[in-house]
Amino acid sequence: MSLQTQLNSLVLRVAEEFNSVKGRTGVLTALTTTDKSSLVAAINELKAAILTAVAIDDLLVSATTTYSSNKIVTLLDALKAELLGGADPAFDTLLELQQALQNDQTGIAALTAAIDKRVRFDAAQTLTVAEQAQARGNIGAVAAVDIGDVNTDFVAIFNGALA
Repeated sequence: MSLQTQLNSLVLRVAEEFNSVKGRTGVLTALTTTDKSSLVAAINELKAAILTAVAIDDLLVSATTTYSSNKIVTLLDALKAELLGGADPAFDTLLELQQALQNDQTGIAALTAAIDKRVRFDAAQTLTVAEQAQARGNIGAVAAVDIGDVNTDFVAIFNGALA
């Protein structure tokens, strides 16, 4: 075999190996990085992005950090405890509260009836004479009929009495 034939075989074998390596590394233009000049440049760009990414910091609240999952769970547990405020386990979810309210319609009706028997200050109300008297007695008020005409001109009466 001639030297030229051997060199041709070597070049073809080296080219075959280069194509194999190139096939495994992919085409640089397919990189999603900004720098597509080389794999090293793309890796360096990725490393820089990772270093400036959001970091876990359980002591600092900011737009560039986040809490660890342990800290988040701890904060959620504290919020749950604060919301429940020591509620009995039978009433510590909204579903349990809903079911308790649905199952005790007599109690709800009694509460509604009691609320309906309160003197309102946010809307007009129709009260019986007895209810009006009780309400006045509770707050130490007198009836309008006991006061008389609030538009009376007492100066005119006084002036008339002087003449």
